[in-house]
Amino acid sequence: MTGICADRVVIVTGAGRGLGRAHALAYAAEGAKVVVNDLGVGLDGAGGSLAPAEQVVAEIRAAGGEAVAHGGDVATTEGAASLVAAALETYGRLDTLVNNAGFLRDRMLVNLPEDDWDAVIRVHVKGHFLPLKHAAAHWRAEAKAGRPTAARVVNTTSGAGLLGSVGQGSYSAAKAGIVGLTLVASAELAPYGVQVNAIAPAARTRMTEEAFAALSALPEDVSPLVVWLGAAGCEGVTGRVFEAEAGRITVMEGWRPGPTADKGERWSPAEAGETARKLLGRAAPAGPVYGAR
Repeated sequence: MTGICADRVVIVTGAGRGLGRAHALAYAAEGAKVVVNDLGVGLDGAGGSLAPAEQVVAEIRAAGGEAVAHGGDVATTEGAASLVAAALETYGRLDTLVNNAGFLRDRMLVNLPEDDWDAVIRVHVKGHFLPLKHAAAHWRAEAKAGRPTAARVVNTTSGAGLLGSVGQGSYSAAKAGIVGLTLVASAELAPYGVQVNAIAPAARTRMTEEAFAALSALPEDVSPLVVWLGAAGCEGVTGRVFEAEAGRITVMEGWRPGPTADKGERWSPAEAGETARKLLGRAAPAGPVYGAR
């Protein structure tokens, strides 16, 4: 098959439904060989089945593409390692990793069980870290062996991670953590030819149908940017966060120094407060938190 990802081998996690499924199909349509990972769990992470991943593989093959299913838990060392191994053993290489797997357990903070907090952080943050770690180890070994790579990683954050979202404390914290991981990985892996970026998608999926009830954007609207970020042709783009919704693409600009004051010595509490208020008066207003009144 031809396309901007012709002959590239791409892993997509959480690819049995929603955004991940759309990404997997879009990569295959652009010529990629796709490893479709999905646990087949419910919205809260319960249960499990390989059927959703196998269905996407069947769709790709029916359209003339190449794909293989993987049902491992990417938030475990064994699952993440076997995922990378599946790409290498099946296709002999790995070019792109799309970290997309996740689920929700939304509660207001005072009602949020500790176990739910741990589960969300585990799946989103650890589920990004471990596949990235194992893929990066492979790419580093390739670079050290003198085999140049044009590797790409696309992580999945959220507007909740960038601006906050009422009732989604664990999800917002996890998605903010993914941004930090993206920035660190983009710097650490650059010497090995690896580019790392993140997207904050807005689309109606099984996970977001309640929060985005009025949103008409589809997962397929997000995938073109994800495919380009995973292609060799996006050379020179790394450490960036993009928001994608329907036909709109936005480069998100995160924390950077704003107004500052330097006394040259320690402030008193009263002086610090007065100075902080003056600086806030010169600063851009904080963005609204989703769902805030």
